[in-house]
Amino acid sequence: MHSLKVFSGRANVNLTKQICEYLDLPVGQITIGNFPDGEIQCKIDQDVRGQDVFIIQPTSPPVNDTLMELLILIESFKRASAARITAVMPYFGYARQDRKDEGRVPITAKLVANLLTQAGANRILAMDLHAAQIQGFFDIPVDHLTAAPVLDHYVRALDIPPEQLIIVSPDEGSIKRAATHAQTLGGSLAVIDKRRSGNRVEQAHLIGGPIAGKTVVLFDDLISTGGSICGAAHLVRKHGAEKIYIAATHGVLCGNAIENLKSAPVENIVLTDTIPLPEELLPNLKILSVAALLGEAIRRIHCNESVSRLFTDNMKLWSVR
Repeated sequence: MHSLKVFSGRANVNLTKQICEYLDLPVGQITIGNFPDGEIQCKIDQDVRGQDVFIIQPTSPPVNDTLMELLILIESFKRASAARITAVMPYFGYARQDRKDEGRVPITAKLVANLLTQAGANRILAMDLHAAQIQGFFDIPVDHLTAAPVLDHYVRALDIPPEQLIIVSPDEGSIKRAATHAQTLGGSLAVIDKRRSGNRVEQAHLIGGPIAGKTVVLFDDLISTGGSICGAAHLVRKHGAEKIYIAATHGVLCGNAIENLKSAPVENIVLTDTIPLPEELLPNLKILSVAALLGEAIRRIHCNESVSRLFTDNMKLWSVR
């Protein structure tokens, strides 16, 4: 493993430290700062010529700053003659703009893919992309991980009898994700019919059930303002759910997210540490670590081993922090 080097941007330093602890490697030495006018500067403080370099940097809010920092880091390692540069993006910003759903709008996810490739990235490692087809926007290899084993491990520990468990998709777009969780955890599957009118979103109907007296787990890839998933929580409570849990990979938590989540009728809100969040942010917030999952994926990429088998070979890695 002498040629493997892991470096961190400023977006999630703690996650990088945990990944390096898993790999039994020191965090790479790099200095990142800002010029007086706000421009980002960096200097790699060790030799990386001919090395296999992994840069940990989620492009989470402030997304323009974290994305630009990642591009500058990639460019720096390219000019320092690294043999291979892998951008590890636990959270991929701009992923929601993945198609032209109306006239005269950009496909920003494709633009970001082009920028990363042009900067010098040789490979991308991402987790729970908002749209899986973003992998096809790249002309370089993309390893797409899911935090489902980490979230499912937490739900299993709740010891909910399968006949009492209902897995609910908060909208039609998340049905496949919810079905995968239901296949792993058991229980029944239900879907919320979400209707959009202008800027207003309404959780209109619940398809599936009945859920009266049952325990509901709402799964999604990310929580942004929390409007949709909290509206879903209120709807299943209205239908008689006894206990409700929210589980998602990415806690973007912007706008009125904290207020929405505080008022939601849920037992716990479960997120992972792809984006750094303090657990004190909410009284019922539980943060799970994906460091072992990312660390093992990095090790396998470096050693030219299968990444897909990661999800069947090493289930013991998924533990609650």
